[in-house]
Amino acid sequence: MDKRVDIWIYVHVEWQRLRIKCPHRESLMIIAYARVSTTDQDASMQVAAIRKEYPEALIHEEQASATSRDGRPRLEMIIQTLREGDSLVVWKLDRLARNVLDLLQIVEELETKGAGLVILDQKIDTSTAAGKCFLQMLGVFAEFETNLRRERQMAGIAKAKSEGKYRGRPATLNKDKISGMLADGMSHAAIAKKLGISTKSVQRVRREIEEKSTVD
Repeated sequence: MDKRVDIWIYVHVEWQRLRIKCPHRESLMIIAYARVSTTDQDASMQVAAIRKEYPEALIHEEQASATSRDGRPRLEMIIQTLREGDSLVVWKLDRLARNVLDLLQIVEELETKGAGLVILDQKIDTSTAAGKCFLQMLGVFAEFETNLRRERQMAGIAKAKSEGKYRGRPATLNKDKISGMLADGMSHAAIAKKLGISTKSVQRVRREIEEKSTVD
């Protein structure tokens, strides 16, 4: 994560806290997150919807894919910045999480901090009883989805075994054995066939051996 992004978001949020700070308690923040997947997409619709419901929200925009949280530094920093009583607001669920399990993980992190999540499109607010009930239902569906996936996997393995197509887990590379075969003059294709691995794996081991000998 870019340290400049870290510092900018942190300073921005803390400055907003100071501006609206209450005399009797630490001020609560409403931080919104708007995400688009590509550079030719526009987050203006998300921003407008959020601004309509929460005019005072501090909105952060990010252009990133939803396939992994690793590529969304602003979201990660926002979650780290949230404090007890704060709220994270998004327009739609898919702007925040890639799937149900990802959503539940984010919600768990927010709950640990004492912060809430608001999803405008589905009118979900985890600070309310109805919102918490909805998330519990999501948890049940997530577990159900995991069990179904496991059952389908086991059914596929059983079918492959009955047809004689199941090979089990990929063979573990035995680098010493490959090294010995290379030293004996065996070709990459012959080694791959004998050990049940790809020729690329053999080539990779050979490169590692050559690099090591160069360093030594």
